[in-house]
Amino acid sequence: MRVAMYYNNSDVRLEEMPKPSAGPGELLVKVVACGICGSDVMEWYRIKRAPLVLGHEIAGDIVEVGDGVEGYSVGDRVFVSHHVPCMECRYCLSGHHSTCDTLRSTNYFPGGFSEYIRVPAINLKHGVFVLPDELSYDDGVFIEPLACAVRGFKLMRFRRGTTVLVLGSGIAGLLNVKLAKAHGASRIIATDISRYRLEAAKRFGAVDAFDASEDVPALVRSANDGRSADFVIVSTGAKSAMEQAFECVDRGGTILVFAPPPPGERVSVPMGDLWKDEVTITSTYAGSPDDITDAIELLRSRKVVVNDMITHRFGIADTTKGFALVAEAQDSIKVLIEPHR
Repeated sequence: MRVAMYYNNSDVRLEEMPKPSAGPGELLVKVVACGICGSDVMEWYRIKRAPLVLGHEIAGDIVEVGDGVEGYSVGDRVFVSHHVPCMECRYCLSGHHSTCDTLRSTNYFPGGFSEYIRVPAINLKHGVFVLPDELSYDDGVFIEPLACAVRGFKLMRFRRGTTVLVLGSGIAGLLNVKLAKAHGASRIIATDISRYRLEAAKRFGAVDAFDASEDVPALVRSANDGRSADFVIVSTGAKSAMEQAFECVDRGGTILVFAPPPPGERVSVPMGDLWKDEVTITSTYAGSPDDITDAIELLRSRKVVVNDMITHRFGIADTTKGFALVAEAQDSIKVLIEPHR
């Protein structure tokens, strides 16, 4: 079968490898579509394990069912989660599924940028979801990233009728904009350095969209009746965005660290200000099975619509072009790879 083998952001090669088969307790899934995630092009994060097949936002069809598998059939349309928690450790039992050792060590084989994936038994147990009839394969590609946003909103204890500031309007930031709108935010403000993405943020629900190089704290207060934002979502790894977050959060507000900074990056924290203003800082890493279920329902009910976020589609032979678009962070939002195209 064909796979897109990642060496670095500008070197993703079309290669051949044996088509896997489903062993006992496993599934074989034909990948119909796989999205390129912003984390896929975080070269510092990925290159240390290269070469490898990336891709974790997949939707596809079950084509082989291993011995002992019940509840799934050939032909089922599915989303498959690449990382799954054990649901039994102290972290899972305390609600911190993203910190589970099992979640951080599991994956399907070889990766979503391939024609087929083998789904191990642990992923089958906690990470295979049949797509409702209302969801297309395109919708299915967004389940994983939307689940990450869903978890973030839970962790920051989001409240309706509040002001949300999203720093960084890449695909993650824009999904947070859409989710804030779906959850009843009274005002959504977004920032970015790309005019294209700022315009997208306004289309998707932001009332105001500001260039991140401007005086964002002052602009936020001006747009929000003199107040800072109740919730600030940092959807970019830029150090400047984290520093802006401290200046843009209102008293009693919450900062959600959604995107990670590069390793070794240090940010000076104004602890005195955060202390006296009762500001909460929290973070989110990945979605749990419950978050995935919630994301599927948001998509099924059309409370969050994602089809308008897809800007490019490529066959697997052109995966390098897709990576270039996402890495350049210019005129693209969601880029899909369709392996059988």
